[in-house]
Amino acid sequence: MNIQKMLSAARGELPCDLVIKNSRIANVFSLDYEQADVAIYDGTIVGVGKGYKGLMEVDAEGAVLAPGFIEGHCHIESTMLTPAGFAEMVLPCGTTTVVADPHEIANTCGMKGLEYMYLESRDLPIDIYFAAPSCVPASPFETPKEPLDALAIKNSYEEGWCKSLGEVMNYPGVIHGEESVWGKILVSWNEVRSGHAPGVTGKDLCAYLLSGCASDHESSTCKEGVEKLRRGMWLMIRQGATEHNLQELLPIIKENEARSSHAMFVSDDLTANHIETCGHLDQKVRLAIEAGLSPLTALRMVTLSPAQYFRLWDRGAIAPGYKADMVLLDSLENCQPIHVWKNGEFVVRNSALLNVPFPRRHSYPLASRALHIPSLEEIRVKSSLSSQIRVLGLKAGQVVTDHRIETPTVHKGQIVADANRDLAKIVVVDKNSGSNRFFVGFVMGLGIKEGAIASSVAHDAHNYIAAGMDDISIRYALNELSYLGGGLLAVRGQKTIADLPLPVGGLMSDGSARDVINGLNEVEKGALSLGTKLPHPFMAMSFLSLSVIPELKITDQGYVDLNRGGAMSLFAEDK
Repeated sequence: MNIQKMLSAARGELPCDLVIKNSRIANVFSLDYEQADVAIYDGTIVGVGKGYKGLMEVDAEGAVLAPGFIEGHCHIESTMLTPAGFAEMVLPCGTTTVVADPHEIANTCGMKGLEYMYLESRDLPIDIYFAAPSCVPASPFETPKEPLDALAIKNSYEEGWCKSLGEVMNYPGVIHGEESVWGKILVSWNEVRSGHAPGVTGKDLCAYLLSGCASDHESSTCKEGVEKLRRGMWLMIRQGATEHNLQELLPIIKENEARSSHAMFVSDDLTANHIETCGHLDQKVRLAIEAGLSPLTALRMVTLSPAQYFRLWDRGAIAPGYKADMVLLDSLENCQPIHVWKNGEFVVRNSALLNVPFPRRHSYPLASRALHIPSLEEIRVKSSLSSQIRVLGLKAGQVVTDHRIETPTVHKGQIVADANRDLAKIVVVDKNSGSNRFFVGFVMGLGIKEGAIASSVAHDAHNYIAAGMDDISIRYALNELSYLGGGLLAVRGQKTIADLPLPVGGLMSDGSARDVINGLNEVEKGALSLGTKLPHPFMAMSFLSLSVIPELKITDQGYVDLNRGGAMSLFAEDK
């Protein structure tokens, strides 16, 4: 950086590298539009005003010039794309910076997974900052490949792989001072610490906030969101592929748009299909404006707000001294990117991704394979003197579940799945630690009428999970997962209807975005043929094993309900 030349360019004495003329600048400081030219030198905005000359000049023709969009919380692995594939999809949507939590691959591959994600993202035309996974495992009831303790978190900072602490999901551990959880918090004391506190309010919320974990994307009601804002938390309003909280929470911001200075829109979990069909942060801006939020306020929540929360002081606005990460839009209401610049260089022109490099690493970590797939006899559940069983109640569009108590369907002394009741059998098998452990339960809400679906994407430990209407289909699906080394499957009996291999950590494909989209379309079509009407059945199923989300969940260790004390038996009368 040549300071003297930049100063000369700012004063208009030296031609700039790029000048964007005749734009309507969306000013996220003053929340108004400004008619001005923007001058860029050496990747930095050096001037906003009139009279600048550039070696390259672009006539914006009155279009809206906005800061590049910033994703404040997502898991790239959920797209089933590597960081390079993910970047190729979101850059044309106007996203230029991403804060990602790689705790998915950290669960399946440990520290090697973190290193891979960092190296894969290092030379991309987008900035990806990784948060150190705070919860591997997410709770004592989940089984990762290897636990990541405070020393591992500290090492991830020292290696330069991670820049903040990822969502601290073990909220009971935070609230009650669990030593292992607080060790990770304390080694991150100088870093931004992200929170995860579904349903935590009142005095428990006060205790949680002593950790400095000052953001939350799990609010599901306005009452909860407002309380967290009032206690100093940054409100992350989530709108993912299956988790839709924007419409529910947006009244918090509409009621008082000044709250946008402490709030942002985030994705959490997306699929490649969702990005192709709906977009990324651009979609959230459109949805918010359609729901009545002021356009510039919506823009602030995907630019300046996340930049300030994550201490990315050099981006998030169009002003002197800021990175020249910018997107030219037809309007904020339509939010359709025309051009995108990263560090002052064209990366998207006329809505088309330019031939910029997206290097991929040819070596990647593989997930472990299950050492033991339970037999048909082991999958069977004998009936009991107990008249009732616990059943997971899936809620469409939500990651939370119900803790249901149901009378089982019994056939020849066995508790069985029942399509007429939308009651499926569900099995989770440990593939990570070699324990040979598995657990069999039941779920309502998947809508399967026959066969089974299975996946190695099962938050957060990502062991094998399969749900279906007969034991032969379930066991066959689990065997096929092990053969593939991870993936998604729809099966009927001992026949695979469709599959999508995910060899990178058992979570991601080494193919192109198009390969993943086509593959996911096929397995979702296969699941539809089995009777489900859920738009994303595999993603919905993947959250059934996330033990830190209320209420009842299932892992290889058994049923879990942290709100009721932890481990739960299948039979309701048992503890």
